[in-house]
Amino acid sequence: MTSIISEMYEKVPQKKDGAYTIFYMGVNAGAFFGILLCGYLAENIGWAYGFGLAGIFMLLGTLQFWLAKPLFGEIGDVPQKVSQGNITSENSLNSFSLLDKVLISITSVLGLLYLFNDPLSKVKGIYLLPKNFNFPFSGLEGPDNIIILGLLLFVVLLTIRIIRYETIVRDRMIALCVFGFFTIFFWASFEQAGSSLNIFARDFTNRNLIGTSASIYKVVNTVLTIAPLCILTYVLVILKKQTFKVISLSNVVLAITMLALWGITVWVLQRDFSQVGAEVTVSWFNTLNSFFIIAFASFFSKWWESKYNPSSAFKYAFGFILLGVGFGFIAYGSLAIPSGAKTASISMLWLILAYLFHTLGELCLSPLGLSQVSKLVPARMIGFMFGMWYLAIAIGNKIAGSIGGMIEEVTSKYDMTTFFLIFTLIPIVSGVLVGMLNPVLKKLMHGID
Repeated sequence: MTSIISEMYEKVPQKKDGAYTIFYMGVNAGAFFGILLCGYLAENIGWAYGFGLAGIFMLLGTLQFWLAKPLFGEIGDVPQKVSQGNITSENSLNSFSLLDKVLISITSVLGLLYLFNDPLSKVKGIYLLPKNFNFPFSGLEGPDNIIILGLLLFVVLLTIRIIRYETIVRDRMIALCVFGFFTIFFWASFEQAGSSLNIFARDFTNRNLIGTSASIYKVVNTVLTIAPLCILTYVLVILKKQTFKVISLSNVVLAITMLALWGITVWVLQRDFSQVGAEVTVSWFNTLNSFFIIAFASFFSKWWESKYNPSSAFKYAFGFILLGVGFGFIAYGSLAIPSGAKTASISMLWLILAYLFHTLGELCLSPLGLSQVSKLVPARMIGFMFGMWYLAIAIGNKIAGSIGGMIEEVTSKYDMTTFFLIFTLIPIVSGVLVGMLNPVLKKLMHGID
């Protein structure tokens, strides 16, 4: 998808930052309703219903996108083979060698085996990778050592691919790798939303509302849900008028999807209003990220296209610092939680502020990263470098899960504030460092920003 957008804006690269921000808003419109509805069904009706609804809508989304293929023309098609006489010196330099293909095969197989081995070994005790493969002094389990080996081989593959390019192209990809390295630290903190922040919402946040507070929550939740759905429906109706003749079946599938979405949403809201009081689900807090993205993406898109558009490094710096400030709110709100406490009743305000600042930071960094890949990388390496980018995000997610799982250990020895101060300091320090690298990165990017 990200490569397709790159091709769509190939002739207007200066608009890519804004385009990827709008794309990001569209993705999060789906994430907002997915988390809201699937999370509600999972927590209130049954986990099977939450997973089932996700599967049904993913199938409908796949059908809609597949049937929309005529709208894209040749964009996204399988590249045509270039005749031998038309191969430029650059093409000959970046052709995939036998060594490249061997490394691609090894790293892909190791990654795929680890993907299945990690949950299978923990849930069922089934190991697809050796348990006793160790690096000296690593202190890690065998499978973790093997995936580290796979990552090292990928770095070797990335290096030998990049060094074969001419200086300007090589420098630009090196700059992208620097951004990718810092991206790991951003997502390692940001994705606490999937672990420790959920635990904080479940066990340490006051989610049971009664009386006026419950009524206010129900009204606000209804507005926050219906308003984006109305806007999304309006946008899709306009698009339908422009595209129905070209992709009629795709529009029909999309209409069925939207009707189902409206039906389930109204049912969920009606069910909430019929109950006395209100219990805010843990998953509700995860919808805040997507809601804030929908609310602020247009602002950031306009900012990136204005004369006040900062450099890429400073956008990254802003993103990291805003992320750290968000965790600062949680750390401050946690001061009332004594060391070793298993439960507490902290105000929801601290989580809401945290998700707001996390989202503002994400909008400074994540869409920009996708845009930078499309602008800094030559055509043949686009897919490869998008893979590198998402691999950096995956590493960050893995680290986030591992550190998030240590929340009980850290809070029992110290306190909740100490735990979240770690995620306050790491992003802020990272932001300062990447800001200091601005002159070097601008030089490496050779005029592209």
